[in-house]
Amino acid sequence: MIVSNAYAQAAPAGDAGFMGLLPIILMFVLLYFLMIRPQMKRAKEHKQMVEALQKGDEVITAGGMVGRISEMGDAYVTLEVAPNTEVSVQRAAVQTLLPKGTMKSLK
Repeated sequence: MIVSNAYAQAAPAGDAGFMGLLPIILMFVLLYFLMIRPQMKRAKEHKQMVEALQKGDEVITAGGMVGRISEMGDAYVTLEVAPNTEVSVQRAAVQTLLPKGTMKSLK
């Protein structure tokens, strides 16, 4: 025999294409609910927090600096990090809004 029986048999009839794609679809759905959706939620909350910033708020920047907002602009805020010491940072660099009086307890 030149061709074995295993190679001579025809492929099974049916919709094997969809069953082959099902694990990939399930992995994408799982990835969406475990990674993409929570990241989008955090980004939305951060955007709302940055838009709600006001003069006098105490914040932490992405670089770890703690300061009080002394001036506000469209794209930048000026932080007072020490008496008579001010630093300008982008609004998006503000990471966390602190409760009032936090800077006094840090000293």
